[in-house]
Amino acid sequence: MQEKLSQIRAKGIKEIDEASSSADLNSIRLEYFGKKGLITQLMRGLGTLSPEERPVVGKLVNELRKELEETWEKKNQAILHLEAEAKLEKERIDVELPGRKPRRGNQHPLSAIIQEITEVFLGMGFSVAEGPEIEEDYYNFEALNIPPEHPAREMHDSLYITDKTLLRTHTSPVQIRTMEELYPNPVRIIAPGRVYRRDAQDATHSPMFHQIEGLVVDVGITFSDLKGVLTEFIKKIFGQDRKVRFRPSFFPFTEPSAEVDVSCLCQGSGCRVCKNTGWLEILGSGSVHPNVLRYAKYDPEVYSGFAFGMGVERITMLRYGISDIRHFYENDARFLEQFR
Repeated sequence: MQEKLSQIRAKGIKEIDEASSSADLNSIRLEYFGKKGLITQLMRGLGTLSPEERPVVGKLVNELRKELEETWEKKNQAILHLEAEAKLEKERIDVELPGRKPRRGNQHPLSAIIQEITEVFLGMGFSVAEGPEIEEDYYNFEALNIPPEHPAREMHDSLYITDKTLLRTHTSPVQIRTMEELYPNPVRIIAPGRVYRRDAQDATHSPMFHQIEGLVVDVGITFSDLKGVLTEFIKKIFGQDRKVRFRPSFFPFTEPSAEVDVSCLCQGSGCRVCKNTGWLEILGSGSVHPNVLRYAKYDPEVYSGFAFGMGVERITMLRYGISDIRHFYENDARFLEQFR
């Protein structure tokens, strides 16, 4: 038995000394101290010895186990130290290397145009008003002089949630809510925000887009005031050399009404952008309809006003020569990086 223990000791110490990694040491630990390890088997075999041999052999086995455990632990600490140093060296960062500049984000073109338009109107004495995107039928249609039989109320145009609520189809409801809040004081606001319509997505249409509504209500407001404000706005956004024209049109909530065009960059020679007309339509406008004033309790015999509404996407597309509205919503970094 002593000869056997001596052989196990020599073999164990040699294997531990030759181990070069934590994996090697773990294999040795299982070989000697695992459930089926050599030392474990020796301990279990003590029961088969005679009472005289058992204490002598047991002492020798315990001494062997203790010696191998101490040798293994010492070697394990040394290997762990070497492996830690190797890992640190591998992961070492050279702080003297030049740093990598982070990629800077930039404002989305729609946000930039909304901010620019807002600043122009703030400079003309307007304030910013907001309203809910989930709107009541009353504010979205009825109070804007849109009767029940009007096509805009149909399900194929509007996104209804219930019979009386829908996703607003324009920012014009903010007009009514603001007039109700400020009555009988004068009103001079713009209302930027998202609007929703049941449109198929293509190069020029989207079921969700952005509008900026404008409203002025006071005593003595005329259509010429509307022309002056919008002409000043267009020249600030598109340049002082751009021409402006007003074309008669129809909107239920304004009378008289006008579409507003700005001269194309082709200077009237005709191009694909303006469809060879020399003009680009950018917004609708008009004098506030007397019925709209009455819904908000303003007396149309005393008060008058004007309103206008523009599509932010359309103005942005015209400003930057963008041909497809879908680029605004696809979050393609290559597209967005052009607007830094």
